[in-house]
Amino acid sequence: MKMSKPTRRRFLGTTLVAGAAPMVLPGRLLGDESPSRSLNVALVGGAPARNVCRQRRTKTVALCNVDERHLRGPQERYPNARPYHDFRKMLDEMGDDIDALAIGTPDHSHFPIAILGMSMGKHVFVEKPLANTFQEAQLLMDAEKKYKVAAQMGNQGHSGGNYHQFKAYAEAGLLDGVTKVVSHFNRGRRWHPWGDVEGYPEGEPVPEGLHWDLWHTTAEERPFSGRYHPGNWRGWYRYGMGAIGDWGPHILDTAHRFLELGLPTEVELVHVRRHNAYIFPLETTLRFSFPARGDKPPVEVYWYDGTGNRPPAGERSGSAGKVLLGGKYTFAGGTHGSTVQVVPEAAREEAELPSFSTGSNHYQNFVLAALGEETCRSSFDVAGSLNQVFNLGVIAQELGLEGQPLAFDPSRKQFVDNARANELLAYPPPREGWEQFYRL
Repeated sequence: MKMSKPTRRRFLGTTLVAGAAPMVLPGRLLGDESPSRSLNVALVGGAPARNVCRQRRTKTVALCNVDERHLRGPQERYPNARPYHDFRKMLDEMGDDIDALAIGTPDHSHFPIAILGMSMGKHVFVEKPLANTFQEAQLLMDAEKKYKVAAQMGNQGHSGGNYHQFKAYAEAGLLDGVTKVVSHFNRGRRWHPWGDVEGYPEGEPVPEGLHWDLWHTTAEERPFSGRYHPGNWRGWYRYGMGAIGDWGPHILDTAHRFLELGLPTEVELVHVRRHNAYIFPLETTLRFSFPARGDKPPVEVYWYDGTGNRPPAGERSGSAGKVLLGGKYTFAGGTHGSTVQVVPEAAREEAELPSFSTGSNHYQNFVLAALGEETCRSSFDVAGSLNQVFNLGVIAQELGLEGQPLAFDPSRKQFVDNARANELLAYPPPREGWEQFYRL
């Protein structure tokens, strides 16, 4: 996986059409570390990563979207930003003018955009989930260390009240003794009405202005279908991470971080309804077993999704949320930055809880980190292992082995005695012409 810094001839020269402008390496790779008081941002894709561009001390200099229809609004807002359809061409032509990328594209395309930007010294804000495979998440974690850029996953609540509350409670010892975390998302998803899917769609006419080949990035190109774009890609294993990849980062992020869970030793598909080889199930219950960490006890984390697949009474929080059990107090809360409360109410009235304060929002935190004034709260070093937990859960969903626990070795980062599960850690292989991204 080791490779020297990319050059036009060796990298972009093999991935761009003939006639593209040569790559210009940014000053920071050439030893120029002079401080900057503002950040030149390129927006790749759209919401909610576009909120990076709305922060103070940013200037949007480039826009990239494979769908021309989705470029119109941003172009009106940022008329001086140069528009592109191919992120590779954008970085090739504007490499010296871009400081950071704000990436809000389908899950499967996060990795190539981010890894190329990082290899060129660009700071990256990547919407959750971080990457579509366990391997891609690992490569992005490694790239953060190698290229020493600010890198933030876009789980916005990780800069909200929930983050600061968990930090204060962990420091006060109030999370000591937690042995079970129940998380759930019981709202409808786009693929729920599709019924039994027996294969990939046969194809429809490509909408005018959509550069369908570029939409795929590293994934195998398939005929266009409205069941992929716009927005429906999340229901397919090859393009998205289902409900757990979409909402898990907003529900389990603080529990995972401040309980210091890392990677599990076992993943089990406890329950599944309407399992399918192509799209995510109608409902799923997953169990992740995490070992003891020093003086912290083992923890079991449960995930429930599906409108009718709710946790038992006393272990749920509204239609989406989490409950922490086993410690001095039982905590229950919702999603994103919403804070947790002690339950039941009688215990809440007697609880002695530390106060906490908040700081910059998630987007401003990234901007300030890129300017060298803060540290990313959801850096890839933090968010990467969280994402990998969800990657393991998605593998269990795809395999569909209900009631058959999958043993996992966190030190080797491999499943134990399951060749197909290990194949899915890095599956599918990149399509021809995109292999270089996995060697950056």
